[in-house]
Amino acid sequence: MDDNSPTNDTIMPDQNAIIEAIRQVFDPEIPVNLYDLGLIYSIKINDDRIIDIEMTLTTPNCPVAELLPVQVAGKVKELRGVDDVRVKLVWEPVWTQDRMSEDAKLILDMQGVVMPKPQEFFNISTPHKK
Repeated sequence: MDDNSPTNDTIMPDQNAIIEAIRQVFDPEIPVNLYDLGLIYSIKINDDRIIDIEMTLTTPNCPVAELLPVQVAGKVKELRGVDDVRVKLVWEPVWTQDRMSEDAKLILDMQGVVMPKPQEFFNISTPHKK
């Protein structure tokens, strides 16, 4: 083995590896991973082999609010070279569907197919000009 070859002590995962780990965590009520749902606000890779992640949930009343951050931390901590993961749950900015990836929008059919316009949803008619 070459003295300059990386060891587990020197290898840190890159941003893409962390994102792929997070993509293994799904909201149990939505068939899309947390990253593509837009719930991950920031990922910071620290020199001390600790990863800091800020995330949110689709709603503060989420029934799995305590479980999802633990699952995110667990998946990222499985990566080689990570000593610890700190996940902070934040509520600002408020999550909206605009934060979702295009793939997530397609999966959830949110391109106007499933999600009706507000006036259609509430059966509001618009006045017609004569």
